[in-house]
Amino acid sequence: MEEGYGQISTWEGYVDWRNKPALRGRHGGMLAAYFVLVVEILENLAYLAIASNLVTYMKQYMHFSPSKSANNVTNFMGTAFLLALLGGFLSDAFFTTYHIYVISALIEFLGLVVLTVQARSSSLRPPSCHPAPGNPNLPCQEVNGGKAAMLFIGLYLVALGVGGIKGSLPPHGAEQLDESTPEGRRQRSTFFNYFVFCLSCGGLIAVTFGVWIEDNIGWVWGFGFSIIAILLSIPIFLAGSAFYRNKIPFGSPFTTILKVLVAATMNPCLSRSPSNAIANLGASPLDPTEASEKSAENAKETNHPPCQTPSETLRFLNRAVVTKPAHSSLQCTVQQVEEVKIVLKILPIFACTIILNCCLAQLSTFSVEQAATMNTHLGSLKVPPASLPLFPVLFTMILAPVYNHFIIPLARKVTRSEMGITHLQRIGIGLVLSIIAMAIAALVEIKRKRVATNSGLLDSTNPLPITFFWISLQYLFLGSADLFTLAGLLEFFFTEAPSSMRSLATSLSWASLAMGFYLSSVLVSIVNDITGKSGHGPWLSGSDINHYHLERFYWLMCVLSGINFLHYLLWACRYKYRGSGTS
Repeated sequence: MEEGYGQISTWEGYVDWRNKPALRGRHGGMLAAYFVLVVEILENLAYLAIASNLVTYMKQYMHFSPSKSANNVTNFMGTAFLLALLGGFLSDAFFTTYHIYVISALIEFLGLVVLTVQARSSSLRPPSCHPAPGNPNLPCQEVNGGKAAMLFIGLYLVALGVGGIKGSLPPHGAEQLDESTPEGRRQRSTFFNYFVFCLSCGGLIAVTFGVWIEDNIGWVWGFGFSIIAILLSIPIFLAGSAFYRNKIPFGSPFTTILKVLVAATMNPCLSRSPSNAIANLGASPLDPTEASEKSAENAKETNHPPCQTPSETLRFLNRAVVTKPAHSSLQCTVQQVEEVKIVLKILPIFACTIILNCCLAQLSTFSVEQAATMNTHLGSLKVPPASLPLFPVLFTMILAPVYNHFIIPLARKVTRSEMGITHLQRIGIGLVLSIIAMAIAALVEIKRKRVATNSGLLDSTNPLPITFFWISLQYLFLGSADLFTLAGLLEFFFTEAPSSMRSLATSLSWASLAMGFYLSSVLVSIVNDITGKSGHGPWLSGSDINHYHLERFYWLMCVLSGINFLHYLLWACRYKYRGSGTS
């Protein structure tokens, strides 16, 4: 891992921002990670200031129906998180996380400028809603044509920028910490906990001050607020350049994965004869000791690995490592095979978190619309419905430090392990909380509609005589679920993934969010199609949410979440960690 560079040792496999070898004692460490944490506050502020209130912008200014607005928002947020895979891939394969962040922030800035220009010019938006005399039910004109194109170009440029940032910033911060020491691994765990804390700090400002600007001053200033935030993040990020160590790209991880899978398929069945012995070209990363982990890394870097054979898990992939492959281009090392095995083993964990993120998608869509029908006054202060995420954000900001400084140290003493609470245990807690949240959401919606019916306000636009604090209950549980799951996933994927695929693997955390948002849109469409054929009308269709059967949809989500948790237990109980300090 160390190499002399004058009188100072270097970080093997890392360079500084000038592309010179990164030096121990000068590059990396918590100081470099602090810059990333501050940048995350501003980055998430810029994104969430738009996303948390976008459903209102879609309805009031672009004249989409509630269900179309909800789908547009979930598609936008889903795309942003899915594009994190692109950011992670580019960081691992061709660029560094350092360069991907700067490029992505500039792309997000460009998208925000497009949205600001459209919000400023009335000629670039659909005409305002003014019901014709004698026909008050005349529908508003939905945005279309070039105006719609401008809207979605701006939104998806923002999504592209956000995706690149999400795919590069967390691994960039985690790469600053030395995983070869217990202190470095503890610092890495602290980094991921405080990464979620800083993400929540940005969210807090976004759903309070940002949403207030949009609702009271206008969307031109709202988009401008996001522009200022993302522009500020760039010089702050660059200010840490002298302290960063940047991982040298290893080349496309997809090439390795594809080569191993094709080789395992094409190569003949392994024989026990010496002439077809397994090529001894890498160390198994499944060895739990720190020494073996270092050996595996050195093997990759020096191309002179120790002589070992592939592990017995996923044995069909071992066919990729033979002395006489079906084609010379399909020659694979043991190291490559073991890396692909790791990727395949973490995919079921990834898949089991998609339903939870489908539940989280409701925070930005139907929950905001529910709150808009309720009494949102807090004394003399009127709280914008889009500021409701304030509750889980505040709880996360309280819980994250408590978890890091009190719960984890206590758990380490009790379990006598380095981690205290494992990544998979954290994720499991989040899944359970999401089940509870969906049950609460269904019960609250039943109560809300009962109040609307008893008050004779089912068809009225007047606020219902019920406080929006009832909605905050589902926000509280889903926000807690997000804290446990997101921090657990980020650290789990970063720790377990091979060094050559860490940015891509960490991006799976955001891809899970994307799949959840997309699944939410698909479920809404499927539910409407099926229930629309029953003769009673779709559950989630129309312009008035009081006529939706939202409580049934929430019960459906509760049942699906319960089934998903059982599926998760099946994989989590069978998973064996590879990282040091993990039991």
